[in-house]
Amino acid sequence: MRIEVDLDLCQGHAVCQDEAPAVFTVPKNGKVQVLRADPGDDLEAARDAVRYCPTQALTIVDDNQQP
Repeated sequence: MRIEVDLDLCQGHAVCQDEAPAVFTVPKNGKVQVLRADPGDDLEAARDAVRYCPTQALTIVDDNQQP
C-alpha cells in the first residue's frame, strides 16, 4: 500500500492531517505532505483521510492488487 497525492487538487484544508496525523501534515497556508508513503498500522486512518478529503486529492494504491 502507498499513498499518492495530487498537489494540483490539494487546497490545504488539513482534513487528512486531522484524520491521520501520523501519516499527513499540512503546513500553515500550504499543501499536504505525506510523512509515510506506506501508512502501515495507520491504514484505517489513512483511508478515512482519503474518504473525507474535500478535493479528493489523496489516493491509496494497493501495489499487490492484480490488474
